[in-house]
Amino acid sequence: MAYPLSGLKVLDLSRVLAGPFAGRMLSDLGADVVKVEPPDGDITRYWGKDISGLPGYYHQQNAGKRNICIDLRAEGASDLIKKMVLEADILIENYRPDVMPRLGIGYEALKEVNPRLIMLSISGFGHDGPESRRAAYAPVVHAESGLLYRMHERSGLPYHDLPLSVADTNASLHGLVGLLSAVIMRNSTGLGQHIDIAMIDATLATDDQVHYDLEDAHPTGPLPNEIWDAPFGPVLISTDFRVLFPLLVKHLGVVDPSNKDMTLEEKIAARRSTVDAFVQTLDSLEKLDEAMKTINIAWGEIRNPVDISNQPTIASRNSIVQMDDREGGTRPITQSPYRFSNAESGVRGPAPHRGEHNVEILSDWLGLSPAEISSLQTEDVILFDADWKHH
Repeated sequence: MAYPLSGLKVLDLSRVLAGPFAGRMLSDLGADVVKVEPPDGDITRYWGKDISGLPGYYHQQNAGKRNICIDLRAEGASDLIKKMVLEADILIENYRPDVMPRLGIGYEALKEVNPRLIMLSISGFGHDGPESRRAAYAPVVHAESGLLYRMHERSGLPYHDLPLSVADTNASLHGLVGLLSAVIMRNSTGLGQHIDIAMIDATLATDDQVHYDLEDAHPTGPLPNEIWDAPFGPVLISTDFRVLFPLLVKHLGVVDPSNKDMTLEEKIAARRSTVDAFVQTLDSLEKLDEAMKTINIAWGEIRNPVDISNQPTIASRNSIVQMDDREGGTRPITQSPYRFSNAESGVRGPAPHRGEHNVEILSDWLGLSPAEISSLQTEDVILFDADWKHH
């Protein structure tokens, strides 16, 4: 079976997460994704377990890509990028909006080279607003979009960041939707376009709770899902307590301990104590599952992600796969979630070292001779990490 995006050429000038994750997904879907990395490298090369010179964070977001290292500030670098743009379908970048134009490779310059180019720009606050040049990482957007305030209000805990970078990944996924929409549109118009994705917009658009804030309507929402301490460990029961309790009484023999003389607070406390006692009788996952099936309520075991590979569905669907670690062994990596009935998809190789594919890419994409490539290296337009060959 063919990959859905086989034949698409992508220049990935992005770093950290919002851009690289989009590039990783395009690669998993079959595109030829070339990561254009600066000489000082992607900062994620410092994060995670280092195997063969490839730390885990960088490896997860850049697996399957090829790598060319270009000093974008060097004389001749913008010309090289423009030559590659002439061959490219898509370019991804997540610099601040003023950076690419200053380097001579902003969208206005690149569309003159290749009118069919589709360029995705991901930034914290977009390209045309009062904060367009403001630096932003995911935690900044988590704060500015109200997520941290809401978490504090609902939990009563001190302000703290989320344990994953949803502002980055939301922007990346919305960027992918925009890119693929533009590819389809280009089939009819023959022209590419520039897609401006602001992380704060993407976070807001995917916030299913924000309407409660905008309309001051939090009391109209459901009670939060609750976590109960079962004998075998904590579980989340995914329903409003006001729904759960009468179902337990009706279908599972739980006796309502309240009476008409109790205050509302006393009734709630007594009922919660009764539910807790009932949960204690469910001393296995199988008993809990059977009880929840009887009342048609969803539930989830609170799992330590260290052992997430053993989660039954993740194990069955191979959602974590073993990848060549380039030292004669393997290392775990997340699989992309796309499952097609008549197409191939999935991570296609380990992440690249900096400049590993300089010669290969410039030969494949541009047909440059060894002498021309050597000249670019002599002029420090392209560089490579000399250490990687020793890993």
